[in-house]
Amino acid sequence: MANKKQKKIKVDIILPNYNSSLYINETLKSVINQTYKNWRLIIVDDCSDKKTKKILKKYTKNKRIKIYWLKKNKGAGFCRNYAIKKSKSSHLAFIDSDDIWKKDKLETQLRYMENNNYQFTYTNYETFGKKNSLVRPSQEYNFDKFVNDTSICTSTMIIQRDIVKGAEFTDTKICEDYYFKCKILKMYNAYCLDDFLTKYRIRENSLQSSRLRNFYWIWKINKKYNKFNFLNNFFSLMFISLNSIKKYGLKNI
Repeated sequence: MANKKQKKIKVDIILPNYNSSLYINETLKSVINQTYKNWRLIIVDDCSDKKTKKILKKYTKNKRIKIYWLKKNKGAGFCRNYAIKKSKSSHLAFIDSDDIWKKDKLETQLRYMENNNYQFTYTNYETFGKKNSLVRPSQEYNFDKFVNDTSICTSTMIIQRDIVKGAEFTDTKICEDYYFKCKILKMYNAYCLDDFLTKYRIRENSLQSSRLRNFYWIWKINKKYNKFNFLNNFFSLMFISLNSIKKYGLKNI
């Protein structure tokens, strides 16, 4: 159970949404059913189709859910940056529109942060859908380690809001969360809660399902934002690919 001090922590949950009608109900129920109740969910709908909007409108009466409706598709990075600007709570959590949280995710992770005085945490996670596996990231990351092993799943993260200043998600088609994590990890370490509290969906033919496509965008982000030279970029991608194979196997490279 959450202690009195922990219950006072308010968490803004950031959820970018686009055409997620097949999955969004399950995702939202996993948030609503959290044992920890001091949260607000900020959804930024990225000009979704009518079917998805119809589902979302059912949740507008929930006082803890705020939905912003974009009139033009802007991408997941824009949606997350927009939601962060609208947030006011001391802590930020993130979830994608097709992922699922275990019911004690927030409570367990916030207790872990409070007990250890951590500002940036993530957890183990379970993949499902196209690929089923249990992923155990390293127990701690700084910038140098993360650019060789990008195993922090965004839907598992909780971050103290005051360390996010200056960090933004990129406007790239995919991997928009990569530089956001890099920027913070240059200043603060991140720590893993050794528990499987999130289910991360891997979909057939999704933008994230091809590793070669992911590597292409990470290369571009490393060059443009991290200012890596060719050699540094090469080794970053080499180690990321090796660690990816360890996590998911050789398929879909």
